[in-house]
Amino acid sequence: MNLGSAYSVLMITGIVLGAWLWGRITGQQRRRDPRLTVIYISALIGAIIGTKLAFLLAEGWHYRDNWLALLTGRSITGGLLGGYAAVEFAKRRTGFSRATGDAFALIVPAGLMLGRIGCWIEGCCQGALCAEHWWSLNDSAGASRWPVVPLEIGFNATFLAWALAARRIGWARGNQFHIYLIAYGVFRFVEEFARDTARIGQTPFSAYQVIALAIVAFGVERYLQRAEEMRAAGAQAVSAR
Repeated sequence: MNLGSAYSVLMITGIVLGAWLWGRITGQQRRRDPRLTVIYISALIGAIIGTKLAFLLAEGWHYRDNWLALLTGRSITGGLLGGYAAVEFAKRRTGFSRATGDAFALIVPAGLMLGRIGCWIEGCCQGALCAEHWWSLNDSAGASRWPVVPLEIGFNATFLAWALAARRIGWARGNQFHIYLIAYGVFRFVEEFARDTARIGQTPFSAYQVIALAIVAFGVERYLQRAEEMRAAGAQAVSAR
């Protein structure tokens, strides 16, 4: 990784911003309970591993003769699954039972926006070729492409605005990151048709769409589980009065 590239600088900035936001959101609770720091570090490590594994599984075969691509390639879809799995693992190992997803509903979109701005500057993660329109982007060769990176920046900015509002009014408390997983998975599945990525055989689908569907399914499952847990906790609190 070229530490001087715009993508690398913005990615590192995103990690620093995420750590700062985590500290601000968890506040006194984090200082009283060091397990929260362990959970954040676990999420970061899991996300990094997930980004690489997803890329290798989805496109590694396509770049089998390009060692630079194999070494530097990564995927956000895998990062979401890897980061979430690492958080759940860390919580089980440390015995931490409280919900932490609402904090990640702010941290993840903010960090991904910075990373995608780096993609835009570097010209990576391009859209498929298309006819020239006012909204299309030109690549380094002057060819018109779908503006998939700006669209993803817009998606994350929109969700971040929603998450800030939801946090203020207390809507979907404990489930905000599960909503992000569902929303991003659906968004990415649809957007993938406009991306310039390797397809599965002769189909119009990519392996990233399979991962996106897994993100949606996982988000729905955990959303329903958390909703039931909170409903049961509320019923127990009422009966204890």
